[in-house]
Amino acid sequence: MINADSLVDTFCTLVAIDSPSGEERQVAAYIAETVQAIGFEVKQDNYGNLIASKGVTEDTPSEDILILSAHMDTVEPGRGVVPVINGEEIVSQGDTVLGGDCKAGVAAILEGVRGVVSSGSSYRPVQLVFTKEEEIGLVGAKNLDYSMIRGTRAVVFDGEGGPNFLTEASPTYLRIDIRVVGRGAHAGVEPEKGLSAVTVAAALVLGLPLGRIDEETTMNIGIIHGGFARNAVPEIVQIEGEIRSHSRGKLAKYQNILRQQVKRVTDAYPGSTIEMEEFIEFEGYQVSPSDSIVIDVIAALSNMGLDYYFVSSGGGTDGNIFVLNGIRSVVVGMATNGAHTVREFVRIPELIQAAELCEQLVSIPSGG
Repeated sequence: MINADSLVDTFCTLVAIDSPSGEERQVAAYIAETVQAIGFEVKQDNYGNLIASKGVTEDTPSEDILILSAHMDTVEPGRGVVPVINGEEIVSQGDTVLGGDCKAGVAAILEGVRGVVSSGSSYRPVQLVFTKEEEIGLVGAKNLDYSMIRGTRAVVFDGEGGPNFLTEASPTYLRIDIRVVGRGAHAGVEPEKGLSAVTVAAALVLGLPLGRIDEETTMNIGIIHGGFARNAVPEIVQIEGEIRSHSRGKLAKYQNILRQQVKRVTDAYPGSTIEMEEFIEFEGYQVSPSDSIVIDVIAALSNMGLDYYFVSSGGGTDGNIFVLNGIRSVVVGMATNGAHTVREFVRIPELIQAAELCEQLVSIPSGG
């Protein structure tokens, strides 16, 4: 049985610990202390990801081991978070994110397993995987020491809304880094000798189909910065962007459109150069409703009296990386809403449901 007051206290404690990407040490220490107190064996891999195991032996079949996972880092502005309980919602003071992404998931896992172990009930062999640096490109999961992971089925608490919202598909993500080089000059003395990299960059960006292209595909330019002085024609501009799509064919199509636009703009501004690097940050995947981990989640939700809903996501999670490493995964909601904004909030009833889902998944039913 989930203790709602303890769950809310755990969540509020977690969000008050600063853990922007790359600075997860203190929150990792808190998590380790919490699960060690209920008998988990805790290890860190060389990258700083946290793996906690209970009931797992060398002889335990991998299919019998349940993995519960969430990430430890938060986005900026995420320092000095002060959680405020406002009725059935938890919010920040408005000058930071709340950090519900993903500390609602962390809190739900901690309280879910604590509830089962403290009750003396039988439980499944379980591994808890808490990763670093998810928010900057799933970096912790990419560097996770998978030789330390015994299970092959995971529930990842990193979706928006309640835990009865299951992510059925996640896109492939193409990262784009562009360097536009013009020609510098004194802006007041001889501007005609210059070629503004800002002008070239603007022409490039304005010719792209930005935003939601269709139900499967988006393109975004997120960062533009350049120039060195107010009185100098800017010589260099850096552009950072992305393309996401659930269709590999559409991703390739818009990747080609981007390349064609680069060539058009370079031809239109003689003397300029545009250098572009493209990286697949993570591959997309689809969840099969017939997969055993999905069936287990649906059964647990049914025991809780909750209907379930499959939703398609435009974001990536550690689940994308787990799948590539042979761990069948399903991402579920963790009660957070408005993630990555100062208007983020967590619904307490949904947070309780997320913890109850963990409890249901870990518990072995009487006679089971």
